[in-house]
Amino acid sequence: MTDQTAEQSAARGRSRRLIARFLPYYKPYAFIVVADLCCAGLTTLCDITLPVIVKTITSKGINDLASLTTQLILTMGAIYLALRIIDTAANYYMSSVGHVMGSKIETDMRRDLFAHLQKLSFSYYDNAKIGQIMSRITSDLFEVTEFAHHCPEEFFIAGIKIIVPFIILLRYNIILTLIVFAVIPPMLLTATYFNSRMRAAFRRQREQVGELNAQVEDSLLGVRVVRSFCGEKLENEKFNEGNNLFLAIKRLSYTLMSAFHSSNRMFDGIMYITVVVVGAFLMRDGTLDVSELTAFLLYVSTLMTSIRRIVEFTEQFQRGMTGIERFYQLMDVPVEIKDEPGASPIENVRGSIEFRDVSFSYSDDGAEVLTHINLQIEPGERVAVVGPSGSGKTTLCNLIPRFYEPTSGYITLDGRDIRTITLESLRSNIGMVQQDVYLFSGTVAENIAYGNPNATECEIEAAAKAAGAHEFIEKLPHGYDTYVGERGVKLSGGQKQRVSIARVFLKDPPVLILDEATSALDNESERIVQMSLRTLSEGRTTLTIAHRLTTIRNATKILVLTERGIEESGTHGELIAKDGVYAELYKMYTDME
Repeated sequence: MTDQTAEQSAARGRSRRLIARFLPYYKPYAFIVVADLCCAGLTTLCDITLPVIVKTITSKGINDLASLTTQLILTMGAIYLALRIIDTAANYYMSSVGHVMGSKIETDMRRDLFAHLQKLSFSYYDNAKIGQIMSRITSDLFEVTEFAHHCPEEFFIAGIKIIVPFIILLRYNIILTLIVFAVIPPMLLTATYFNSRMRAAFRRQREQVGELNAQVEDSLLGVRVVRSFCGEKLENEKFNEGNNLFLAIKRLSYTLMSAFHSSNRMFDGIMYITVVVVGAFLMRDGTLDVSELTAFLLYVSTLMTSIRRIVEFTEQFQRGMTGIERFYQLMDVPVEIKDEPGASPIENVRGSIEFRDVSFSYSDDGAEVLTHINLQIEPGERVAVVGPSGSGKTTLCNLIPRFYEPTSGYITLDGRDIRTITLESLRSNIGMVQQDVYLFSGTVAENIAYGNPNATECEIEAAAKAAGAHEFIEKLPHGYDTYVGERGVKLSGGQKQRVSIARVFLKDPPVLILDEATSALDNESERIVQMSLRTLSEGRTTLTIAHRLTTIRNATKILVLTERGIEESGTHGELIAKDGVYAELYKMYTDME
């Protein structure tokens, strides 16, 4: 077996597996599929019946003109007209209801893909390009509508229009029938060859669209950095390089399509001239009459129309298969963090947290970020985590809501291994305020309400007041209904931070994680936000990742995290008196102040 043959065989195997996985999406619409195929069968009646009607009239006109009565002519005309009416109704059903079914399947797939993306761990997004993901969830699935609708009916119609004419033509002349149908296998082999190459080209095309999306997203989200560094020329060059690569891939796709369609036109001509030439010899020999040759030509026309439809659909088929393939590539990404068997919600959380011999490393490089961490945090305790950059402070906190899984060891909440708690229950009891605040495109009220989607206007306003955000919100053009812009761009850093704190107030969790929540703010904004955070942390177990060490002097416990693990632990006064790592860090920080 040659490499090319093996590649084609592997491609066919992949296609069969993909179609087998795709078929369950038809299940909710089984009735529509059956009705659509019935209508597809009805639409073929006219094309199959017309040659029979023409042969009957032609035969009588040539052999027995007297038998060509008015009644016979009108009867044949009425039969064909009735078939045309049936054909019109069936075609309308296929075009309307069938297309809607395809759109519903596309919608179902997009729903499943988005739900799957919501379950993937942070480890996946650490290495993924959002533009590529957006391409797969939007444009890649556009082709599925046409594929899902047309795939069953096109092959069903083609099957009828090949098998039924073959049976009928055998009755007219076996030799000519076999010669005509002998042209079909090389047509199919040629189509298969170009199909595999077109599939690869369409896959590369989709991948490059994703790369372009990722590049555009990266450039536009960083437009302020681009402008400040006069990077417009560099961004244009990068985009043009990707854009030209996309053009080259599309050029190859169109070259293959042209060769594909041209080869089929050649086979089309071969089939017609074969019928004419061989049919002429058979008429000369008296084994075929004029009416039968006419029927042959009409059936060949029907056959070629059907094959042309399959040929035209093949391009659509390959685009649809490419979309389905990329869909399942993403669906096959394993959900690393999920509810363990037997996991159950946790109730009446007090906020006791314990790390038991916890180590962690990112899968891409294998280097340990945390090594054998043992830590006990009591309910309501205010714990600060400090240490040099890269020591694993944020990672340590991200392990508590199971954004990542420990490489070894385990973590407990109120004495329960967090893996035995459902993710929804665990995370609903933990609130996070991060340095890089993310606000959704929408109003101020909608962003605050993200902490509790069922909150009333009064509850939203109360949360904003507790966060020290009510005053500035009232001064906005539309108050709580003010649109904050993409990623909250219309608000200042301090305002965004207070909105995020209000969001956590509304959530009202017993455990609070503050990840350098004020390090990017100016002094005035920091003072206001710090007051909000002190109010927020009252009565809650609080972990604070601190950049500004002066803000955590009142913590009940300060952990000094280094590459060797928790190197020091104690209150501010105890650690200063110890004159160790913390004292050195504090001295460096105050000297910079």
